[in-house]
Amino acid sequence: MVKYIFIFFVVCFTGLVAMAQTKVEGIHYLTGKPVSVEMEDGKILRIRSLRKLSGSGEPLFISPGLFDNQVNGFAGVSFSLGGSELTPEGVKMAVRELWKRGVTSFLSTLTTNSHELLMRNMELLGRLKLDPALKGSMAGIHLEGPYISPLDGYRGAHPREYVRDPDLKEFDALNAVSGNSIVTITLAPEMPGAMELIRECSNRGIVVALGHHNASRVVVDEAVAGGAKISTHLGNGCANLINRHDNPFWPQLANDNLMISMICDGFHLRDEEMITFWKVKGTENCIITSDVTSFAGMPPGKYTVEGGAEVELTTEGMVRYPAQNVLYGSASPLSRGVANVIRVTKCSLGDAIIMASTNPARLYGFSDRGTLEPGRRADLILFRIGEKDLIIEKTFVEGELVYENK
Repeated sequence: MVKYIFIFFVVCFTGLVAMAQTKVEGIHYLTGKPVSVEMEDGKILRIRSLRKLSGSGEPLFISPGLFDNQVNGFAGVSFSLGGSELTPEGVKMAVRELWKRGVTSFLSTLTTNSHELLMRNMELLGRLKLDPALKGSMAGIHLEGPYISPLDGYRGAHPREYVRDPDLKEFDALNAVSGNSIVTITLAPEMPGAMELIRECSNRGIVVALGHHNASRVVVDEAVAGGAKISTHLGNGCANLINRHDNPFWPQLANDNLMISMICDGFHLRDEEMITFWKVKGTENCIITSDVTSFAGMPPGKYTVEGGAEVELTTEGMVRYPAQNVLYGSASPLSRGVANVIRVTKCSLGDAIIMASTNPARLYGFSDRGTLEPGRRADLILFRIGEKDLIIEKTFVEGELVYENK
């Protein structure tokens, strides 16, 4: 009897192990060679080289999941909604939609708004970050503003009435209510009190980004010396008419200690800008971001946003803010930016994935993500490269298949 009981438990245990293990095959994004990736208990167990892929059909590429450092919302859900409009159910739905686009990690982005709204939504997002249903995909919060330039053009679509000088006390309150979930903050370094906030955040391990500003080279260099590490969506958040010599672009491109992020949706930057930015900074110092908003996946038309402002989503996928003749974020997922960078710059798939996954994971201190290596989180995607987008066929988060294109 004891013998049969022992055999029963061995069979059950073996079945559980088998259930916890998953193996997928694909063309490695860096080497271009066929590999199998074995996953167990949410992590990559091993990677094996193959002579050829099993099965038939078009081979799929395999890479780490994408890491988007600037997600304002998705599929009708905005993280900056007021009142009771932002709900846990809405956030979870947005995350599921992001998985379909290959994004397995992201920073939920809150933009310039009232203290009351920021406090409410910080608390909600900080709490949801720990929800098992999200599987750790919401890696943290990106606070973009309210400490930015109040000048037209430089502040972009951020509402002027809520722009204010950097305030360490307010920032501490926002971070505390979020459960210390703020991973990065975008600010204008020329604003009064900015340097103090830059130093304090940097000392605490919070990544400081420069954005929506009109800082001189002296100010940019001082901010970098104080700990600022990256420029937010370089080439945007700037006035349409600038001085050809004295403008924010040159000092940020010239400073070798400053990374940049680029919105590569085909609207925010011209092709020659993407090429130049990439050539100047190099793959290791560039991050592809989406700056995606709730308009992703929505039908074209005119929409009213917080504060009563009107924006337009064109049939081409551009989100316009006519009042200032600027863009209002993006309606394109990060996967489209990856495909666009490959097309425009002629960089390799490996370079593009490094900029869209490895680099943000490295910058923000998530050493368990961003590469295909044993011991890392089993966050990976299988995909084809389309003309305008990556065509995601499967998305795994912590080794679980969370999306399959059927």
